[in-house]
Amino acid sequence: MLDHGQAPPLTTEPRRPAHPLLRRKPVEQLVSEGGQGEGGMLRRSLTMWQLTMISIGATLGTGIFVVLGEAAPKAGPAVTISFVIAGLTALFSALSYAELAGSVPVSGSSYSYSYATMGEFIAWVCGWCLVLEYAVSVAAVAVGWGQYLNELLDGTLGFTIPDTLSNPLGDGGWINLPSLVVVLLAMVFLMRGAKESARINSIMVAVKIVTLVLFIGIGVMGIKSGNYAPLAPLGITGISAAASTLFFSYIGFDAASTAGEEAKNPKKDLPRAIMLSLGIVTILYVLVAFVAVGAMPWQDFKGTEAALAQIMTNVTGTSVWGVVLAAGAVVAIASVVFAVLYGQTRILFAMSRDGLVPKVFAKVDEKTGAPRANVVIVSLFCGALAAFIPLGELANATSIGTLFAFALVNVAVVILRRTKPDMPRTFKVALFPVTPILGFLACGYMMYSLPTATWIAFGVWMAVGLVVYFLYGIRRSTLATAEK
Repeated sequence: MLDHGQAPPLTTEPRRPAHPLLRRKPVEQLVSEGGQGEGGMLRRSLTMWQLTMISIGATLGTGIFVVLGEAAPKAGPAVTISFVIAGLTALFSALSYAELAGSVPVSGSSYSYSYATMGEFIAWVCGWCLVLEYAVSVAAVAVGWGQYLNELLDGTLGFTIPDTLSNPLGDGGWINLPSLVVVLLAMVFLMRGAKESARINSIMVAVKIVTLVLFIGIGVMGIKSGNYAPLAPLGITGISAAASTLFFSYIGFDAASTAGEEAKNPKKDLPRAIMLSLGIVTILYVLVAFVAVGAMPWQDFKGTEAALAQIMTNVTGTSVWGVVLAAGAVVAIASVVFAVLYGQTRILFAMSRDGLVPKVFAKVDEKTGAPRANVVIVSLFCGALAAFIPLGELANATSIGTLFAFALVNVAVVILRRTKPDMPRTFKVALFPVTPILGFLACGYMMYSLPTATWIAFGVWMAVGLVVYFLYGIRRSTLATAEK
């Protein structure tokens, strides 16, 4: 609910604990540093509509165009229910994100919220999870982009990129060259600055929304009632497993919160953009999934990452519509790569400004107002992941990092309500504290549903993060240097 009333002055920030792991960065300091980088400033140029398009761009496409092929074999026709469950789980956290984004409008997203409420160590853990969430998400989405590019090439020119050059190691190839290319293209556009990037993103988002609406209109003609029975062939376990995988498809709604230092009116526009984007995305996901499993037996989804194009071809009896959808998917998935890559660079920008990662990530180009070195480094890293790592493992690793960060956001909103009850808030979580508690528990349950191999990979990732923090961040953070 929006709160337009005049709030009392901020309460006094509690004295910072002496222990380095517990030192907190005051909210006032986080906000006052907004936009400040090394050698330049980020520019406030994004409107509410552009922020919404960034969130939709980072979200819409992945679960439908790519991961649906992995989720449907787990849940059967009930994959539609899995989308609803994943969406509700995202909603709880989205409400917490909306409140914090309106109160602490900075680029660090949940990392910065954790820094202000739970201390530096938890903030580092959250930031490290966000690196996993965003950077690996870019790579995972880019992997699927190559599959639809092949569909498009086959339907228009009659040839496809050989498996050795279009599949990563472990999936029958040596390198996924198309995925590397799409990441590098996104890098080029992001280096032009936030305003120019937002315009390009809005065009791509419009194309993919039209594409999905077209699929719904044509695909509904191919629905066969028998394809919905049995509804849940693998039971509640399959539905939960699919929901955990599909949660990966909702991570984009928090991308708007990473634009807090480039929004024109962040306190009002960020909460609205987060909630509006999640609503639009969820409706489209559920409708497309319902039509897809009704038009094609759920067993046939296994092993395909271009299911919607196949359905269009099967329903119409011609490859023309499949080619149209494949073209839309190429644009749609490219926009996900673009928007999520944007979010990753802004989170590292905030962590760099706090001294927890090297200063190069906070260096801002005076001409474009973009952290260009940051963009190049992150893009090359994500491009390498996309080129050599299979999609399945990437998607699961992204899900667990996302769920962990979302759980912390739900905790952060509770802490900030208690420590700063009089703080001005343009958006407040409904049914507090029940909603954030449910959000925390939902994230925990979905993490529990992920396979053991994903937990092992997450544990290794976090162990590496702890080494980096104790060897670098704990001594070089701006709060640590300020204490000397």
